[in-house]
This record gives sequence, C-alpha cells and structure tokens, in this order.
Amino acid sequence: MSERATETPKASRAPGLTLVSREGKPYRFDPGALCLELLTTGGPGEFARYEVLHEPADLVTWVGHSRLAEGLEIAVSDEELSAVRHFRDALFLLTADRAHGRPLQPGHLDVVNAAAAEPPLVTRLGPDGSTAWAPGATGTRLLATLARDAIELFSGPYAERIRECGAHNCALLFVDTSRPGRRRWCSMEHCGNREKVRAHRARGATKA
Repeated sequence: MSERATETPKASRAPGLTLVSREGKPYRFDPGALCLELLTTGGPGEFARYEVLHEPADLVTWVGHSRLAEGLEIAVSDEELSAVRHFRDALFLLTADRAHGRPLQPGHLDVVNAAAAEPPLVTRLGPDGSTAWAPGATGTRLLATLARDAIELFSGPYAERIRECGAHNCALLFVDTSRPGRRRWCSMEHCGNREKVRAHRARGATKA
C-alpha cells in the first residue's frame, strides 16, 4: 500500500488512483470500485501506518481524486471523518476475507449495513440534460454512498473476483472487472513488472 500522488484532471484520466511506490515511483492503480478506492487511505492494524485521513480536509481531497463525478462540494465534520475511518477499517477486513475465501464477520457487516441505511449523496438533472450534485452533501451521505457501493459489489456478479494483489509484499485489494477475469496484480506497471523481473532472475539463477 502506498500514498497517493497528485492526480490529473478527471476528464483526462481513466478510472483509478495514482499511487507512489516505496521507491517513490508513481503508478496507476484501479481497484475497480468506488468503495475499494477508500482502502488506499489506510486501514486497521499494521496498515494504520498508511493513514492519510487525518482531518476532514483530507477526506475532501480524497473525494476529488476518487471516481465520483467532479463538482461535488462536501462538508465533513470530525465525527463524520471518524465514522468513515471506522467504516473503511471494517470494509478492509471484509474485503480481505472475501478475497481469501474466509467467512465474513457479522460485526464488520453490521458497520457496512448501518452506514448504508443513511441517505446517500444525491444528483439532480439540469435543463440541458446534464447531472450535477445536489447541495447539502455531507460526510454521512458520502459514507452511505460508499456503503451502498460495497453492498452492490459484495452481492453482485463480480463478488467472486474480489482479490488481493498476487505480489508477496503487496496487500492492495481490488475487484477484477476485466473480460478475461485473470487479473493478478494491483498494477502491471508496478507489482506485475516487479514479479516478472523476480521470476526472470530466479530462472537465471537456476540455470547458473
């Protein structure tokens, strides 16, 4: 897991986030779902060292980098930020359990279901047929939107494709939405290439 680099404008980039490796090299990571994008901001236990949501403004910044449509003006309180972090940690553990075929824990499910019960973010239709965010967006509405996205993912056709990166030292989680369904790495330009290099060196050492 890595911290995110500066994003390019949404109109000019594909879905996903720009992360930075331990070596300081930026790479693109598309977890395949809005709710899974939140998991790059930190996590429970050992992943707490990657925390980036320290204050409400950090969550607002994340919203601007996420796959949510641009133009969302959102107000976030300290209590709402805490709730989002609590939800993220529960979702992180749920996603990891799903990726490895483990039973989903009732306590984690309760956190997601409780968040989803609140009103979500709302869009409205303009006279020209375009959509825009309705005013009054809050951290609670954002959280409800994230939770509903998670429920749709875990109960939908791609639930069997929730995975953890196949690299030995990467815990990034994603859903494989590709047509072949054979995605193994968080990013081919990052872990995919590193594993190819490692395998090539291993074959060379065996021949020697």
